[in-house]
Amino acid sequence: MRLSRLAWCIVVWILWAVPGARADERERWAGPFGGQFHVNFTVASDYAQSGISNTQNKPAFQVGIDWHSPYLLENGPPLRLYVTGFGSNVNFPVLGSGVEIDVAGGVKLGLLDNKLNFDLSYVRYLYPYYPASAGIEYGEVALRVDYDFGPLVASGSLRWSPDTIFQAGQTWNKRLLVSVPLTFVGLPDGVRMKLYGSLGNVWVENPALLQLQGDNWWYWQVGVVTSVWGLDIMLAYTDTNIEVAGCGYTQACAGRIFASITKVF
Repeated sequence: MRLSRLAWCIVVWILWAVPGARADERERWAGPFGGQFHVNFTVASDYAQSGISNTQNKPAFQVGIDWHSPYLLENGPPLRLYVTGFGSNVNFPVLGSGVEIDVAGGVKLGLLDNKLNFDLSYVRYLYPYYPASAGIEYGEVALRVDYDFGPLVASGSLRWSPDTIFQAGQTWNKRLLVSVPLTFVGLPDGVRMKLYGSLGNVWVENPALLQLQGDNWWYWQVGVVTSVWGLDIMLAYTDTNIEVAGCGYTQACAGRIFASITKVF
């Protein structure tokens, strides 16, 4: 009940704060070294990673902050450094409720008039509410490549961890995402929509430590994002090929409808 009330309070605050903003108007705060800051707030029906819920299919309340440098090459392709932070509530079996804090840094490079983009980063997942003996914290190296075919945009990502959550060993996470704007739909001025779909696969070295019966699984998601009044509103369906018995006898891997509202400042 408290979570539901908090969710509605945040939604009402967002709608009240930005009644006349357009979706493409992103306020930018000046940062150190000539860079820029952005902050975002999200209310979501669930928080999932690779198709598996980190909140036991319950609501998530999230905040993110990022800083990126100005372009580093004066006469070369657009190259930037960035640092990000992210926080969310989580809920794991046995451990119970807690907080996840992600700290990441990386470099972005654009080529071919920014149609082709590379993003190489490292992210550390921290869980300060849980004891260190749980072995839940881990790090990950990620490479993402985007290409804008106009209007379709394709994104491929590869993430590797030397020792993933709960010390389950190495993981390789591969994902392909395709999105396309719905420009053929008659929309009011200031409203934008895009359709997206993604398919991914995860291989894990020691699946038993994650209460999984197999060493790899597939996950997918299809959805639509509507940008209006300065908000990004997402409605999607996400699922995996993991059975209930292979997911610790929970519904964390089951198919479900997902919804979220994000405001970027």
